[in-house]
Amino acid sequence: MRRHSIEDAVEDVLARLPAHIHMGLPLGLGKPNRFVNALYARVRELPERRLTIYTALCLGRPELGDGLQRRFLEPFVERVFADYPELDFLHDLRASQLPANIRVEQFFLQPGSLLHSVQAQQDYVSSNYSHAARDINAKGLNLIAQIVAEDPSRPDHLSLSCNPDITLDLLPMIARRRAAGETILLLGQVHSELPYMPGTAELPREDFDLLIDEPERTRLFSTPNMPVGLQDHLIGLHASTLVRDGGTLQIGIGAMGDALAAALLARQADNPGYQALLGELDLSPWQTLIEREGGVMPFAQGLYGCSEMFVNGLLALLEAGIVRRPVYADEARQQAALDGAADSGDGVLVHGGFFLGPQAFYQRLRELPMEVRSRIAMGAISFINELYGQESLKRLQRRDARFVNTVFTMTLMGAGVADQLEDGRVLSGVGGQYNFVVQGHALEGARSILLLRSWREAGGEVSSNIVWDYGHCTIPRHLRDVVVTEYGIADLRGQTDAEVIARMLAISDSRFQPHLQAEAQKAGKLPADFQLDARYRDNTPQRLAGLRERHARLFPEYPLGCDFTAEERDLLRALNWLKSKFKLSEVLELGKAALDAPPAEDWPAQLARMGLETPEGLKEEIYQRLLLAALQATS
Repeated sequence: MRRHSIEDAVEDVLARLPAHIHMGLPLGLGKPNRFVNALYARVRELPERRLTIYTALCLGRPELGDGLQRRFLEPFVERVFADYPELDFLHDLRASQLPANIRVEQFFLQPGSLLHSVQAQQDYVSSNYSHAARDINAKGLNLIAQIVAEDPSRPDHLSLSCNPDITLDLLPMIARRRAAGETILLLGQVHSELPYMPGTAELPREDFDLLIDEPERTRLFSTPNMPVGLQDHLIGLHASTLVRDGGTLQIGIGAMGDALAAALLARQADNPGYQALLGELDLSPWQTLIEREGGVMPFAQGLYGCSEMFVNGLLALLEAGIVRRPVYADEARQQAALDGAADSGDGVLVHGGFFLGPQAFYQRLRELPMEVRSRIAMGAISFINELYGQESLKRLQRRDARFVNTVFTMTLMGAGVADQLEDGRVLSGVGGQYNFVVQGHALEGARSILLLRSWREAGGEVSSNIVWDYGHCTIPRHLRDVVVTEYGIADLRGQTDAEVIARMLAISDSRFQPHLQAEAQKAGKLPADFQLDARYRDNTPQRLAGLRERHARLFPEYPLGCDFTAEERDLLRALNWLKSKFKLSEVLELGKAALDAPPAEDWPAQLARMGLETPEGLKEEIYQRLLLAALQATS
């Protein structure tokens, strides 16, 4: 292992590798951005050299936009992201201006951020997360670069920490290629804020060919917790009733995942309140399913977490003692645990492939005692996302698994859409969603649960997220299982097409049920005399809003913590309301909204935060009145 400055590391890489550098960077958090920027800058000035970057989820600050959005985001972004070094290639990729000798191939995009990048869209690789290492290796990977963590108690080791996911799968592949004479380099740079995760995430220091001797001290990229709205909370509540005590849980990032974690926390800590809310929701149509597959009582045995992404919600469940069922690497010991043998206290509580979250999440991980961190096994994505390889052990560990993922559209016949728009543009990627849906069918006692907001509103237009058909799917309908919306649960497994359509209609918003039913009947997939049960014809936001008023404590806006100030929380609600209700480009609409504004004296702190306490000129006056109207509407 050789120690280098960033500049020396770049020169060493250029000297030791062939003209075409194939660099693999971890998904998400684990990229050594300043080294990557330095190498990118050098290669772009060397037309005789080529650089191809293989990665996923390149993280960048949100684009500020203009108008009210910019006024809100600019101070927040500066505070939260501080000196986080942006990836220079990401800036050029967004503008489709990468140099001719540099390419970036990603198998997962930061959601929605590269819809308009021709280069990103053309160089996207649609691949399961569990196949990414195989595919990257086949392209000729010759450099892996990532940030790592160190700990004084482990002087001979470094931790891959947030990203052992693909690196651990690649190491055996590149070992075989090295044995055949190829030069492949592993470069690391210690990041001072990165939590040291022991165990499977550790590598001996000597395994690194290059180690940058300047620890990175800039801010880690974070994903602030966003507000959890009424739809999300009710989706989480319904899904929480399907989680079986003593089972296994996988959840993803985002507001619906946070809502599920919040509902499970309430099920444990406030069970009377939780059950009172469920009583008002009227779960009678799904009572048999809940009794067979899930439960509503506190967790006596606890859960085991097995999730490609170790999210903030899983950490909260671990801290609350809900995630506490240990699993073991030895089959005999694992079977003994299932048979009721006493827990010796050293099993794994969570298997994760990568992590990403808010700053408080990283801090809580850093502050956990090492013996607790050792029970969070960050490891290879192949272990988590697939059953093959140690399959008999995994089947023992993943008892009664609930794989919970989100989609933005479902068809009436049970196909799910999560990664791509109908016109072919990629929003994000397949990632591991397909892997977990398949496991939901392959494991005894397991279920795949897809979470979906039944409707959306943008620019004053309300539309259904449940549609008759869609030009693309992420999860094909032959893998349909359980779908949850704010209106209830649809158990689709093993059902006929007509029954699937009926069950999807039952959890659709009532504004769209007649049209959806007519589409299905027109296609001959639903009987002409079909009548939707009256209990499902009152699926309205107004009915659900009353539940929130009567059970306010079970609907926290930020159940897992918040990076926003009190004024910013008010402003975020207001700005989201404006975006949903109005086409911000239509001046007449905005003018009408501004007429209904309350006096500025009602919201002094919020106006000051947006720099609109004393507007200058007509544009700022309109901004102020629009904002006041929105603040009043969402207070």
